[in-house]
Amino acid sequence: MKEDVVNRAYDEARARYAEIGVDTEKALDKLQDIHISLHCWQADDVTGFENPDGTLTGGIQATGNYPGKARNMEEVRADVIEAKSMIPGSHRLNLHATYGDFGGKRVDRDQIEPRHFEGWMQWAKENNMKLDFNSTSFSHPKSGNLSLANPDPAIRDFWVEHTKRCRAISEEMGKAQGDPCIMNVWIHDGSKDITVNRLKYRELLKDSLDRIFERKYENMKDCIEAKLFGIGLESYTVGSSDFYIAYASKYNKIVTLDTGHYHPTESISDKISALLPFIPEIMLHVSRPVRWDSDHVTIINDETMDLCKEIVRSDALSRVHIGLDYFDASINRIGAYVIGARATQKCLTAALLEPTPLLRDFEAEGKGFERLAMLEEGKSMPWGAVYDEFCLRNGVPVGDAYLKEVERYEKDVTSKRG
Repeated sequence: MKEDVVNRAYDEARARYAEIGVDTEKALDKLQDIHISLHCWQADDVTGFENPDGTLTGGIQATGNYPGKARNMEEVRADVIEAKSMIPGSHRLNLHATYGDFGGKRVDRDQIEPRHFEGWMQWAKENNMKLDFNSTSFSHPKSGNLSLANPDPAIRDFWVEHTKRCRAISEEMGKAQGDPCIMNVWIHDGSKDITVNRLKYRELLKDSLDRIFERKYENMKDCIEAKLFGIGLESYTVGSSDFYIAYASKYNKIVTLDTGHYHPTESISDKISALLPFIPEIMLHVSRPVRWDSDHVTIINDETMDLCKEIVRSDALSRVHIGLDYFDASINRIGAYVIGARATQKCLTAALLEPTPLLRDFEAEGKGFERLAMLEEGKSMPWGAVYDEFCLRNGVPVGDAYLKEVERYEKDVTSKRG
């Protein structure tokens, strides 16, 4: 798209928004300061570097076999940089513990150390990215159906030690980048069929978390993430939403809300204002569930749009962190990165351009018709022109221009990966 065309469209949009009291320049400034945490596992279907030929276990799976997935650390990094070149703004990278630089040696998860991620810290600094982190309880001989809630002390101690070490790694990442590393704890623990002793497993999980969080750190933030169910673990989830919300509220932890980890009829956006009075911050893992937690690529849909609008309406941009968490192996993986990140940014753009003060006034005055009318008019306002201007100012492809670059990279790079 030609620059003058983008500029003209933006000038017209700026004038339209000014009529309803919205300053598009201020919205763009706020959008520039929102740093999405990209997920490394989209590049290689959650394989990691422990055992590249291994299969996923622990209630998750990547579906599809589109050619060209990343096979090693260098390829993951190259793919992330390629995707980043088409996503406006500066962003973060979210790593799982299985993505360390283990030098081709077997390093069990209760033995990982900050030195295994020093290369990532240096790489992130060189590429203007900051890191977030995750413990990895799945795809391991000791995963089984239960990890932190396992009644076997030896297995449970193994995973407690692993998670403690992940927190120590996160602390070093936070120090290195001068910004807290957000460390997420997600486990798959559950049961395929009827579970009689539900309380026992939750008491074990609470005890494990208490031990994990004993040490206080200054350069990392703890998140705990619930799950609705896992594949093969459909009937009972130890770390349910209720469990983690209660734990976070009592112990002042961040709750991670994954948009795929709730019943399809639940409104994830409504949870923002329900949680913020009781917990310090929220971490979002944004994906697109189709019937269940299927981790489809994020698109502009009602749930993502409502989620972004609720963050802005709650004045919670400083308290809600946004990351992506899908792993679609059925389409071009770099394209999946770009579509999902840009869709999330587009929803944020529309949210930032709402005439929130005016809408609040209508609501306070009981003007339901006026409030609804303005909300409806906002749906067809030219927020897309504002996002195009954002892309232009950040030097990334505008509109569908990124398709050619994704296709070029596939032809020159990913198609040659055996």
